[in-house]
Amino acid sequence: MNIIIRQEKAQDINEVYHVVQKSFENAEHSDHDEHNLVNRLRSSTKFIPKLSLVAEYENKIVGHILFTEILVGDQTLVALAPVAVLPEMQSKGIGKLLITEGHKIATQLGYNGSVVLGHDKYYPKFGYKKASQFGIEAPFEVSDDNFMAVELIDDGLSDVHGVVEYAKEFFEIR
Repeated sequence: MNIIIRQEKAQDINEVYHVVQKSFENAEHSDHDEHNLVNRLRSSTKFIPKLSLVAEYENKIVGHILFTEILVGDQTLVALAPVAVLPEMQSKGIGKLLITEGHKIATQLGYNGSVVLGHDKYYPKFGYKKASQFGIEAPFEVSDDNFMAVELIDDGLSDVHGVVEYAKEFFEIR
């Protein structure tokens, strides 16, 4: 399967909206607002255009990933949210390609680490561990198993401690 991972373009926005909406339509752990969250985050000061990536298959967008800036203490990191792959394209390695490329670009941009609120059986494949092991706390009530962080460079989180400050758009009422 020939999947192309590239930066999202302005003309992709509507297609990405539908891909994200479809991806989370039947998701068990979801508020089913991820597609609107992506739109809100695009207008955020924490939005990083180079870290809004799409997966393309046969000239159609089949996946999307977004990383936004967060603060933890005095350190700027990125938060991965959300990762979306069309239901019929899931379990084909597309999420893995998106996450791997996102991590690579984030590292090139100078970010030392990433946090994610997600499935505790999926994200450890990419090096994510309980964020609490690094002294990183969520700003809301969440299971320790599902709030994770990864060092993008060696010892990238050694000086990072505190509560994550997400973009305010994560908490806006729809």
